This record gives sequence, structure tokens and C-alpha cells, in this order.
Amino acid sequence: MMTPPVLSVTKLRKQFGEFTAVQDISFVMKPGEILGLLGPNGAGKTTTMQMLLGLITPTSGSIQMFGLELASHREEILQQVNFSSTYISMPLALTVEENLWVVARLYGLTDIERRVDDIVKKLEMEEIRRKVARKLSSGQMTRLTLAKAFLTEPKILFLDEPTASLDPDIAHKIRALLKEERRSSGLSILYTSHNMREMEDMSDRIIFLQRGTIVAEGTAREIVARFGEADLEEVFLKIARESR
Repeated sequence: MMTPPVLSVTKLRKQFGEFTAVQDISFVMKPGEILGLLGPNGAGKTTTMQMLLGLITPTSGSIQMFGLELASHREEILQQVNFSSTYISMPLALTVEENLWVVARLYGLTDIERRVDDIVKKLEMEEIRRKVARKLSSGQMTRLTLAKAFLTEPKILFLDEPTASLDPDIAHKIRALLKEERRSSGLSILYTSHNMREMEDMSDRIIFLQRGTIVAEGTAREIVARFGEADLEEVFLKIARESR
């Protein structure tokens, strides 16, 4: 018996006036899958992510998570979902620890002190836990947003450029942590990255967007073979140049 997908997107479209940012895309994500969303700037990745998070309303099409329609079960679904991006910030006047406590209370979590301690240790943030957010480096802020996302123990995690501002050592540890969370808890991850080696290393499958449509879908190896290129970076360059 096939396991039902945790995320199912059907003919999803988003128009802004005359401009169509996302054009009738359909895909599924299986439980415990790491699914890469790849494409040049302007391909529709951010718009797709925003629709999946309920931040903007699709023009047409449907989004289901855990077998429920996002449009009619928004609160129930979003309690089981979280998001992290290099490009968002946290309340700057609060310390790292205070930021995590606020998130925990907003989500109605219990045993908050233990949860905060655990996530601070996992992300090696002990030295900055009492540091005010405005004084964090970009890499430290990235770790804080990741900590916020992990804290709620989501079933689906959306990540936008999760390691973009991290040094290679911390980035490697974050990738290892993501894989371990997937292995231990069945966490499903949808993420974007411009790091092609990371995409190849992390993704079970990749969805390649260009001009709001899916132009390729499969493993990194399958996509590379389909386009007849040496690696995923060469495929990316080929598609990005064609879209200009």
C-alpha cells in the first residue's frame, strides 16, 4: 500500500495582474522526503513557497498537506509546519533565548526550558544564547531562524537558502542535522538553495522551475542525464541563460 504524500500541489497558479509568476504546477512530497526546489531568480520559487505557507492566496489550484486542504484547514496545518530563511529577521531587541521562548509560547509548547536547551545545544549556540539579536552576525542570525524552526518539531520544514550565510563547517553540521532529523523523526523538508553541491548532496528529488513552470523533476543524477551536462551546476547555468 502506497504511503499518502504529506504535501500535494495540484495545478497551482499565481498571477499578479498580467504577470503569471507560477503556472499550473503540480507535484507531491512523500513523508520523510527532502525535496529541492531549484531555479534561477524569478523562476517562481519564492512565490510557490509563500503559497505553501499560506502567506499569499493562489489564483487557482489546490494545496493539500496531511490530506487536508490548506484553504479550509489553515490553522490546523500550519501548527505542523515551520519555515526558516536566511532573509528573515527575528525581534532584534530580544536575546537568542528570549526569541526562542516567544516562539515556544506562540505555538503553545510545553516543557519550554528543556526544548530551548536542546535546540541551543544542537545548533551550537550556547555562547550566544544571551546575546541580543541585533548584535548577531548573519551566520548567527541564520542559526537562530533555524533554531526557531526546529523548536516546534514540525512535520514539514520549508527552508529558503538555509546555509547561505554560514561558514563551511557550520553549514556541514546543519546539513548533517537536517538529515538526522529526517532519519529520527520522519521530518519532510522542502528547500531552495543556489548551492548546487548542496542540492546534489541533500535532495532525494529536485523540482526545477523556469518562468513559473516545472521544466525537470527527478534525482540530481536523472536531471543531469536528461540535459546531457556534466553536473547540476551546468544544468542550472544552461536553464538560467535560456530564461534570459
